Order: sequence, then C-alpha cells, then structure tokens
Amino acid sequence: MRIYYASDLHASDVLWRKFLNAGPFYHADVLVMGGDMCGKALIPIVSNADGTYQSTFMGRERKIKKPGQLAALEADIRFNGMYPYVCSASDVDAMAKDEALMMSVFEQQMAETFRHWLQLAEEKLAKSRVPCFVMPGNDDPWILDSVFSDSGLCQNCNGRVLDLAGGYTLVSVGESNHTPWDTPRELTEEELEARIRETANGVDPRRSVFNLHVPPYDSGLDYAPLLSADLKPQTRGGQTIMVPVGSTAVRKVIEDIQPLLTMHGHIHESKGRVDIGKTVCVNPGSRYNMGWLDGVLLDLEGGAVTRCELVSG
Repeated sequence: MRIYYASDLHASDVLWRKFLNAGPFYHADVLVMGGDMCGKALIPIVSNADGTYQSTFMGRERKIKKPGQLAALEADIRFNGMYPYVCSASDVDAMAKDEALMMSVFEQQMAETFRHWLQLAEEKLAKSRVPCFVMPGNDDPWILDSVFSDSGLCQNCNGRVLDLAGGYTLVSVGESNHTPWDTPRELTEEELEARIRETANGVDPRRSVFNLHVPPYDSGLDYAPLLSADLKPQTRGGQTIMVPVGSTAVRKVIEDIQPLLTMHGHIHESKGRVDIGKTVCVNPGSRYNMGWLDGVLLDLEGGAVTRCELVSG
C-alpha cells in the first residue's frame, strides 16, 4: 500500500495541482495532505477610475494598464502563496482602519480559494480514483472546515480515524503546540497530547499511520531559525541559529504508543526521516514559494515500512 504525503502548500495553486497529479504519477494508493493549505498574506490590487490597477507586491509598486497584466499579477501572487484581492482604494482604507474587517476579508479569500481547490480535486480525482485525505493545519482558519463536503472525494481527515487499503489505519490531528505567530489552531502541550490520545484510542499501533501536523520535539524533523522578540532570525558567525521547535507531546505519544509510521509537516526547513523506537517518522519539508512540491513516498507491506523516499517535483 503506497501513500504519497505532502504538507504546507500555503495557498500555492501550482503545488495543489501537482499534489493532485502525484497519485497517478507515483502510482500511489492514497494521497494525504498534512495541513497548512492557506497563505500568509492578502495583496490588495486597487482598481482605479481610469481602468488601470495598482498594487504593492514583493516590495515593488505595480501599475497595470493592460488587461493581460492583471491576470499575470494575480497568477504571480498566487504562485507565491498569497491572495490577490481586487478592490477600491476606499476598501483598502477601510481595512487599514478596521482589523476585524481585514481579517474577515482575508478569511473569505482563503475559503473561496480552498473551495476552488476542492472543486479542482473533484475533477482530477474522478479520473484517477485515488482517495485523498486533507487535514487543516495550525495556520488554517476554522472557516475551512465548512468548505469540505462530506460526499466529496477529498475528505477532511482531521480528528478522525480512517481505514486505508491493506488493513492500515490513518489517525490525523492538525493542531500544533504554541508558536510565536498565535495561529488559529494551537494548543498547550497537555491539550495536544490529550487530543492525539483521544483520537487514536483503540487503534492497533503497528497497523496505524499517524498524520500529525507538528513534528516531535528535538527529532531532527523540527529545527527552525531561532527568533528574537521581534520575530527576526538570529545568527552566529554569519550562520542562522537553528533550534528544535517541535512538540514534546507528539514525541511522548510516539514513544509511548509506537505507531508504525508518523507523517509531519509544519517545519519547512527540516525534511528527513528518523526512527523513534520502532516508529518511522518523516517530514518532507516545503518549498511552496519556489514552485517545488516536496513529498514522500511510503510503501507499507506486511506491517512494515518498506519504502520511505523523499521526492520533489
């Protein structure tokens, strides 16, 4: 039974399309998306009375005079995991004065984009018939849960135990421990441990795949830049200082339960595979803003992980 797993697409349209095509391309039996589908910024594109548009993107002022340039800018913004939002100058002023309004518009753009993604998934999966399980991660707002359809081919697996081919079980938890960014789905370590244990209650560990967005603490899969109080990466001798930022709760659950396999995302810089006791743990990493889809192929056979191959495309 072959799993293709990827995570942390952060609103990249290109990567979502690649993910949907990965099933037939890699001859996978199931696709699993490990969380953080949403982007990190809303980019206003101001529509002027003279028919032109203007925007500030990636530190550059953009003035658009031709219709084709607008589509190109929107595509460029989406490629980089952000949301283009065509609006008036008064809309921009209103959002600048009202943070709640800005967040409402931002979340609506996230939901609209994700709804389009799910529609695309239905079209693609209808051809390949590869089951697809998607889990919101800590960066994803709760509004995304309402976008899923219970009858769709692309299922929300967060907080659920689902059957896979070959008698294996998928256990999914998308919440994370606390981060410096105060994201929507964060828990204390105690709460996160209780959530995972409650979700996994009664499963056979050696026939189970744990889909846990945050990696285990100090595992080599969770090293990220050390940040200052103002969230700037710290350096020493010209090199970025890397520290473990994973979850102690996730590590404790893995050490205690010893599932066959655990799949993680969350930390983009720490791709790799490690073993914790009898458990194979993997993080494919993420280069979402470069157009590269980083994933991992996992073959399960006879109650063992017989293949764990990091792939990029």
